[in-house]
Amino acid sequence: MQALLISTYDLGRQPFGLASPAAWLRAAGWSVVCADLSKERLDGAQVRGADLIAFHLPMHTATRLAQPVIDQVRRANPRALLCAFGLYAPLNADALRAQGVTEILGGEFEPALTAIAARLDGRVPERELPGEPTGAALPRIHFLVPDRSGLPPLSSYATLRAPDGRTRVVGYTEASRGCRHLCRHCPVVPIYNGQFRIVQPEVVLADIAAQVAAGAGHITFGDPDFLNGPAHAMRVVELLHAAHPEVTYDVTIKVEHLLRHRALLPRLRDTGCAFVTSAVESLDDRVLVRLDKGHTRRDFFEAAAACRAHGVVLTPTFVAFHPWLTLQGYCDLLAAIAALDLVDHVAPIQLAIRLLIPNGSRLLELPEVRDLAGAFDTQTLTYRWTHADPRVDALQRDVAAIVGVRLAGGRREIFNEIGALAHERAGLRFAPVTGPDAPIPLLSEPWYCCAEPNPEQVRLL
Repeated sequence: MQALLISTYDLGRQPFGLASPAAWLRAAGWSVVCADLSKERLDGAQVRGADLIAFHLPMHTATRLAQPVIDQVRRANPRALLCAFGLYAPLNADALRAQGVTEILGGEFEPALTAIAARLDGRVPERELPGEPTGAALPRIHFLVPDRSGLPPLSSYATLRAPDGRTRVVGYTEASRGCRHLCRHCPVVPIYNGQFRIVQPEVVLADIAAQVAAGAGHITFGDPDFLNGPAHAMRVVELLHAAHPEVTYDVTIKVEHLLRHRALLPRLRDTGCAFVTSAVESLDDRVLVRLDKGHTRRDFFEAAAACRAHGVVLTPTFVAFHPWLTLQGYCDLLAAIAALDLVDHVAPIQLAIRLLIPNGSRLLELPEVRDLAGAFDTQTLTYRWTHADPRVDALQRDVAAIVGVRLAGGRREIFNEIGALAHERAGLRFAPVTGPDAPIPLLSEPWYCCAEPNPEQVRLL
């Protein structure tokens, strides 16, 4: 029996979301082909020969890109069972089923996917299959070491530019899944509902060792919040540093955890943490309350100071455009970034991100959002919204256009162009940031997951 696992987009990294289930299916005796369509063309013979075809949908962009591929695959092989798994699969279950996908899996999908395969080859009766994992009762599983055989080499993916100008091949792994927190805009929340699950340290370390052997000099940890379980997280990075002292890494940590666990910042620095990503989202306290972020503007300023004091590079991310934004508020965001000397730390795409309202979003708990949002759009897989001030929507489109054509530009240069435009629209005076870009560690593909998908990213049959 043969399974075809497909990824359409995974932020420029080799997809853990294929390598992990591939290990489970191969252990169950299946032949597995992994296809990363951001890097390679989908082979028609592999599609026609597959008994099970499963799409990894970890984010909105990947799901949008998967839609035409699902249609092509279904036409090419109508006998195959189609499955979708990952955060955005349950959120878009109706649209996916309308396309012919019959199995929808969310969090901790590996055992259920393996059970589906067992049903197909007749080893397990359907009545004995586990139910679909839900946010109410996610299983605790013992992970297998991901099997990355058959995926494009790590050198095909994103690289890290170190402060000395050298580049490092980047690997990717996960030490935990889910999150303890319930931020309203986050797609993790509808699936995990405040739960998080650790990946056994020996599995994480074995996965890292295999990637280092394949050329990785830097590891991105994809945990939604690395310090959900601080003892587990620190054990992993200390073991990583002991085994591979030359390898650097990056993690994502909430502002409130940076403050609560600030005593861990020196240990992160000393074990090779190149930078910390933190989803700040907004610097307007009223908006932060609406998003249920758990921090304030002042908290962010304090976290930025703590990171700088301990030599940890902080990389903030933002949802710069949202229904509560004003032109003056956008200019204030830019001014704060400049005042904190973080212009070089903020990827320009972060200045163009517009709030996404997917199906199942906790944002819909807010009456003002329900009143603003139209009907669910099955084409964009979002609830569309329009800002009350058309100048804000126009600014977002123009900022996105600047970022889109200047991907290779310097961060300060792009920041100044955006700043000049925004201040002109707001009728305010802009003070440009001077001097060259600072030498900080940068990934060649910045962290973001809410961009409008480009069909050219996917290589079809």
